[in-house]
Amino acid sequence: MLVIAFAGYGLKAQTNDSIPRLDPKTKNVLNIQNQAAFQLAMRYNDAQSAKVQLYQLIVRNPENLRFQEALASLYFESGETMSAALTALDILEINDKNIAALEIAAYSLEAVGALDRSLPHFESLYLLTGDNFSLYKSGFIQYSLKRYEEALNSVNMLIKNAKVDEKIGFPKSQTETQEISMKAAALNLKGMIYLDQGSKSEAKTAFEEAVQLAPDFELAKENLQKAQ
Repeated sequence: MLVIAFAGYGLKAQTNDSIPRLDPKTKNVLNIQNQAAFQLAMRYNDAQSAKVQLYQLIVRNPENLRFQEALASLYFESGETMSAALTALDILEINDKNIAALEIAAYSLEAVGALDRSLPHFESLYLLTGDNFSLYKSGFIQYSLKRYEEALNSVNMLIKNAKVDEKIGFPKSQTETQEISMKAAALNLKGMIYLDQGSKSEAKTAFEEAVQLAPDFELAKENLQKAQ
């Protein structure tokens, strides 16, 4: 409501070009003061004051993305996922290969239910880093969006490339999780994709392979029962 009210009085957002420029010495002194205040606020667990210092640093140093990265991280860590996503997306407008911004955008957009918008960021993370967890997330979101062919491509790549020591957590109860190998998790997801399409025979085979790899995998065993 306040934004609408201010708009009615003709207030306009300033561009970086319209902000008065400081001489380098003054700018450096102010930057040092803001960074010291930011560190002190973080030390005293005062996230709100820390954000104020970061905003001043961002306005004064629009070319330095590390201040925006710090702001996005602060929002994400405090559970302000929409603000985290918007900050990360601004960074990606400037550098679409910024790994920290891709991670924050992917997880934040997923958290607010914008799966179709989070997916490209998980896909980019995998392409840039080779991180198999990002590939699993891509496959799961593709499955959730009913993009089955893409999801199968992702899980088949994951089954082929998953490393023995890679694990992923699944809820076992309200208070417990179990660590499952990435390959078993991918096979379970493959079964879910087939089951969603009504291909029970292929689903059953995938779930059986998942259980063979991880005999205590509760979700895969439950899914195997559904495929019988």
